[in-house]
Amino acid sequence: MIWLTEFGAPSVLVPGEAPDPEPGDGQVLVDVEAASVLFVETQVRAGRSPIPLPLPTPPYVPGSGVGGVASAVGPHVDPALLGQRVLASAGGTGGYAEKAVVAADQVIPIPAEMSVPDAVALLDDGRTAVGIFRLVAPKPDEWMLVEAAAGGLGSLLVQLGVNAGAKVIGAVGSDAKLPAVRAAGAEAVNYTQPDWTRQVRSLTGGAAVDVVFDCVGGEIGTAATSLVEPGGRFVVYGAASGEYTDTSVVAAQGVTVIGPQQMMGELGPLMRGLGAAALAEAAAGRLRPVIGQTFPLERAADAHAAIEARTTVGKTLLLP
Repeated sequence: MIWLTEFGAPSVLVPGEAPDPEPGDGQVLVDVEAASVLFVETQVRAGRSPIPLPLPTPPYVPGSGVGGVASAVGPHVDPALLGQRVLASAGGTGGYAEKAVVAADQVIPIPAEMSVPDAVALLDDGRTAVGIFRLVAPKPDEWMLVEAAAGGLGSLLVQLGVNAGAKVIGAVGSDAKLPAVRAAGAEAVNYTQPDWTRQVRSLTGGAAVDVVFDCVGGEIGTAATSLVEPGGRFVVYGAASGEYTDTSVVAAQGVTVIGPQQMMGELGPLMRGLGAAALAEAAAGRLRPVIGQTFPLERAADAHAAIEARTTVGKTLLLP
């Protein structure tokens, strides 16, 4: 397993030992075959909570989404789960490990058509993408802008938009990531270029975009507010830059703003169902997780460093 010894650089993630966890009442023990790495986990590791919640107290084992075989169950858990391939969230601690304890009521069976890594790649990002896409419901032929469109979550939003008939523009942080967005059926721009918003307007023929999915914030998010006009929708679901986009101006102009608190309130109780929906979409061939890179579990620090260097494409997984 991987311990976070203190907040700081990726090097604070170090392999270590601990007794195997045992499932308690209402819990399941999973023999982990793949664990997801989230961008937000790199922020927490650095000691910067992206949401107004207290940070965990080191040392602890980080990690959330895991998939593998249910090897033990606690009291009041259906023993039929034993031996099944399952997917679940460890809740932010305990996921970077060979064995993880999860809540039984959050367990999702993995469809036979899917591999464990593909399922894990869809857990956090898939349910978030499906959830916020349903909240906004882009219509056919609407213009839709997705920031960080080559990432694990962004790539899924691009696919959902294309599947819905929207006209999708994916904004990415380097020219190397442009082909991945175009391969998914979308237009693509590099938001590190000073004229990227002009490029977006050129693609739309000068029109405003109808929907913006903003997970970067900072200067990029602020620039994106200039691309949406009254009647449009601006969705803030992350702050990769370290600060959320100030949407007060566009909100006052008649743009519908959906922020993190609203999403958590509306989607939080639905997360298990949204995760199952994402898996069903993938099993039916309508949603494809993009796993750009995998790392052995003991190289979790390297995985965090790659994500922070913005060199990753799609989802990053740890493989025990």
